[in-house]
Amino acid sequence: MLSRVVVAPSGFKESLSAQAAADAIADGVRRVLPDAEIDRVPLVDGGEGTAVALAAATGGRLVALPATGPVGDRLGTHFALLGPAGDTALVEMAAVAGLSLVPHSLRDPGATTTYGVGELIRAALDTGVRRILVGCGDSGTSDGGAGALQALGARLLDPDGFELPPGGRELLRLHRIDPAGLDPRLARTELLVACNPYNVLCGERGVARVFGPQKGATPAQVEHLSAGLENWAYVLTRDLAVTRTELRTGPGTGASGGLGAALAALGARLLPRFDVLLGHLDLDARLARADLVVTAEGALDHQTPRGKVPAEVARRAKRYGRPVLALAGTLGEGAHEVPGVDAFSSILPAPMALAEALVRAGELLTDATERALRMILLGARLPAHAEVSGTQRPSSVR
Repeated sequence: MLSRVVVAPSGFKESLSAQAAADAIADGVRRVLPDAEIDRVPLVDGGEGTAVALAAATGGRLVALPATGPVGDRLGTHFALLGPAGDTALVEMAAVAGLSLVPHSLRDPGATTTYGVGELIRAALDTGVRRILVGCGDSGTSDGGAGALQALGARLLDPDGFELPPGGRELLRLHRIDPAGLDPRLARTELLVACNPYNVLCGERGVARVFGPQKGATPAQVEHLSAGLENWAYVLTRDLAVTRTELRTGPGTGASGGLGAALAALGARLLPRFDVLLGHLDLDARLARADLVVTAEGALDHQTPRGKVPAEVARRAKRYGRPVLALAGTLGEGAHEVPGVDAFSSILPAPMALAEALVRAGELLTDATERALRMILLGARLPAHAEVSGTQRPSSVR
């Protein structure tokens, strides 16, 4: 009997927020189990919606302000002060430098900037907080966090002593970093970064090669960006005297197009995002009370176990022996190999254009939830061993 269902999805990028996804799944559950208790736990991974979700979860508040967007324009954005005391600020990089803020016609990760992230950190410092948590995810940038450092007072100089313009394509020309103007409050403020530890700055699995194409980079641009980030890691390490973190390949250094590396160079600790964020949501205790756990994300594939929400939900649910259903916009190679996921399904009932799927995502997710739950209930009514006529059971098909 399914009397308590925990709904713990991620957002669907450029389509549904985590809250909207949770609401859509809950609607599907109610069609099949109208009397079930539904516990909605929209999950954030440091990307879009993180500041809003954690401000609400902790009884904190949002601080609205203008800042520089990823293509250089001024836009309205925000950061969060967590808890009633407000002594911890959460800066969501996606709220000021996310991919959704980059118009499709301007998607060039060699040109976009994290300058606005530095502006938000500076604004958070103005509130007198003791700790700043930076959520990394859903970025539209690949500048290694260079823009953020410039906004915080560092000067990035070319061989002729001129300041570098914004964008990751400029990092190959970086000759020297002058840190003299860095905001002195950084040295007395705890700086934490919630990131995916699988994302590294350089190498074959470096952030430009893995995520550059998703942000609009051509193969030639990917190689140019990769070379620039190699130079960035070298100059950062030398001029900011970085010893605690290996900036090229350290866990999380590639977070948000390399923002992790820049913040690590300032002394930030790069931490697995779920360890930092989910404690605010009491997720484990809620999973332990579930009869069924439903999670969801835009894509379920071989990347899912590398720090994505469905894999983390499934891992935690299995501590308590809870069954897990995963729903996804698309199913890719490796979808059937996500540890802890007992069943999975695409939300698409038929082939359709991406633009239509994005617009109809809520409706599709609700319908897919209903279909999946009806199959689960049907399976629960079937006998464990169907009787086979004759004297032999059929052999397994290999």
